[in-house]
Amino acid sequence: MTRASDKVLKGDQCAPQRSLFYALGLTKEELERPLIAVVSAYSEIVPGHAHLDKITEAVKAGIRLAGGTPITVPSIGVCDGIAMGHIGMKYSLASRELIADSVETMVMAHAFDGMVLVPNCDKIVPGMFMGALRVNLPALIISGGAMLPGNYHGKAMSLSTMFEAVGAKKAGMIDEAELTYIEQNACPGCGSCSGMFTANSMNCLSEAIGMALPGNGTIPAVYSERIQLAKHAGMKIMELVEKDIKPRDIVNEAAIHNALACDMALGCSSNSVLHLLAIAHEAKVTLDLHKINEISSRTPNLCKLAPAGSDHIVDLYRAGGVAAVLKELAKKQLVDTSVMTVSGKTMAENIKDAVNLNHDIIKDIEQPNSQTGGIAVLFGNLATEGCVVKRSAVAEKMLEHTGTARVFNSEEEANEAIYGGKINKGDVVVIRYEGPKGGPGMREMLNPTSALAGMKLDEDVALITDGRFSGATRGAAIGHVSPEAASGGMIGLVEEGDQIAIDIPNGTIQLLVDEETILQRKKNWIKPEPNVKEGWLYRYQRMVTSGSKGAVLE
Repeated sequence: MTRASDKVLKGDQCAPQRSLFYALGLTKEELERPLIAVVSAYSEIVPGHAHLDKITEAVKAGIRLAGGTPITVPSIGVCDGIAMGHIGMKYSLASRELIADSVETMVMAHAFDGMVLVPNCDKIVPGMFMGALRVNLPALIISGGAMLPGNYHGKAMSLSTMFEAVGAKKAGMIDEAELTYIEQNACPGCGSCSGMFTANSMNCLSEAIGMALPGNGTIPAVYSERIQLAKHAGMKIMELVEKDIKPRDIVNEAAIHNALACDMALGCSSNSVLHLLAIAHEAKVTLDLHKINEISSRTPNLCKLAPAGSDHIVDLYRAGGVAAVLKELAKKQLVDTSVMTVSGKTMAENIKDAVNLNHDIIKDIEQPNSQTGGIAVLFGNLATEGCVVKRSAVAEKMLEHTGTARVFNSEEEANEAIYGGKINKGDVVVIRYEGPKGGPGMREMLNPTSALAGMKLDEDVALITDGRFSGATRGAAIGHVSPEAASGGMIGLVEEGDQIAIDIPNGTIQLLVDEETILQRKKNWIKPEPNVKEGWLYRYQRMVTSGSKGAVLE
């Protein structure tokens, strides 16, 4: 069998390359085995990645057990929580492209035979996923697992509790001592933040799409079962290499539709839409926002995990995990269980023995939280190419809302008004020039949404942006408005005091301004100067596409 690594290991002409492998301390015997890249995002700055050295070593142990030679290569990773609210967040989504490029670079430059991807947090999971699809060598994903929830006077809490506490403190609802208690107890250790935020959404969806082993989405970071899963991942990659099963053999249209159905049932982060669009792009599968809405319309929401509810990833794990959710969906043929997965088995085989152990956490398919999915895509004159809301985290009274536009040209402007008590019940906060090009980088904005939640305004105020909202966001927070303001989108023409009508059940969003006035505003609109004119972000803003296309690069 010809291997990819033959290009650097076989024949007299490869003697120079072999000498460099020997310089690494590898032996002749190791070079006779398949070379497996273990792409690790371990670092000491991201809590979700601080333990990935242990996961990486477990993967390598599994590879050796199955007769391969593992070699660790690095990946960058941004902690969205630390990057939140300042220029650092402009780099978060952009880093997804760098990660995909680096996977492609490291694997192709060094002629590996396969790879195991070891991410955990927001952009790192989809970035590695995209790189694997682009390279299309045997690969699978083993994430680091979720953080356990913190303890708030006997109740579970997470990072979203922390951000909301800032708003509560600003509103005088809690004091300095309470804020300090929460900040010291919200995040008790390593792992991806404990709710159904973007990181855990993508870890669960990696399992649902078939690129990760069962358990990947929900086994907590600190459980020994996570180390065992990593060893099994290391062993399993050798089977995929032997059978030459590649990512694009697994990630087809049916698999992506399965991931979307699971997304709707779980109530995943709205960011999952961006990432699934980008993953589909790399897999050469056609996917658009209309298809996402179609799947959402027929898929019940089964889970209300933080921030939509009080349950956390560890509770989903104890209830039966992603497999139990998929089994509920399979009862009504809402997923295609014939698809192949990296386990070497079909989804049907993977979920055969799954049991829903807690029907309060994973609702029965006959008694869901709602008959439609956790995410909705809205269209209208304010978003002709669509915008996205995490419907499952919106209060019932805000599903239909008409309010007065309060317009801000940056997150900072909006935060100042919110913290200053200048936002009133019924308002629609519009934050623009934060899109992929306008930001640049489509900043994720947890500060304004959590401030409103902390001030108890999340059931009375809507937010609309061409940027993004965190997976930890709750409330009528509508993001990814496309076209964005910097590209001449309607959101750039909204003026203070305009009326905006939101109808989530019917999928519409309208600026209630007459056409003649809109045409006049278009004539007067001046395209703003880029707010970044050097470095990587300057290149990014010239290459990035609309949020409606997954903000991929052209």
